[in-house]
Amino acid sequence: MELVQLYQRHYPTPDLEIQTQVVQLDTDFLLTDLPLILSSIQSGSERIREIVLSLRNFSRLDESEMKFVDVHDGIESALMILQNRLNSSRLRPEIYILKEYGDLPQVECYPGQLNQVLMSLLVNAIDAIDADWVEQGRALGDTRKGSLQDGNTQSPAIQIHTQLSQQQVVIHITDNGKGISDTVQKKLFDPFFTTKPVGTGTGMGLAISYQIVVEKHQGKLWCCSQLGQGAKFVVQIPIQQSKC
Repeated sequence: MELVQLYQRHYPTPDLEIQTQVVQLDTDFLLTDLPLILSSIQSGSERIREIVLSLRNFSRLDESEMKFVDVHDGIESALMILQNRLNSSRLRPEIYILKEYGDLPQVECYPGQLNQVLMSLLVNAIDAIDADWVEQGRALGDTRKGSLQDGNTQSPAIQIHTQLSQQQVVIHITDNGKGISDTVQKKLFDPFFTTKPVGTGTGMGLAISYQIVVEKHQGKLWCCSQLGQGAKFVVQIPIQQSKC
């Protein structure tokens, strides 16, 4: 490109055959467009690299046994994989992710299985927000950003809060969707139970998550929700698994 520009500067009136070729190739446009194309290729390649690393970290296919890991790494990997679903769409604005990470030690767990739980809870939160915006039919212009306390009056948001409590790691995933009734909450972790339309949910995500947390990690998984106030799912697992 620099060589072509040197020729243009020092030989502004080239031979007619060269002028014709310059016009046919639209050289000026190419010199402007090529850097943009290369920049796009570079940013796309970096994005692919980030996704691949996130997928590798998320799946932990080479780590079928228990080991100590950073829970926050699993959360970040799940968010990276779900980024496309967090973006704005024709149905709603972008979903804000509000992170409140505590100072956590590494946790002994089955990394791939725990990541599966985090992914399932985040997907459910996104689905709940999408369903609420479709149901309410709100205008995309209403994009006020704030806390999750006012339910449907705020922009779509998911809050992720982690903390250490009595040698237990606690993860809160809160959405500001329409919330869950008491009747539904009693069935949330039952196999094959789903509130999603036919063909969009198996009813196994929360049931499997419950099994992973409670049976595989000696932890707890529960939901706190009220209609119109969003929903909060809480995962609690011990830092170190008992050896009995």
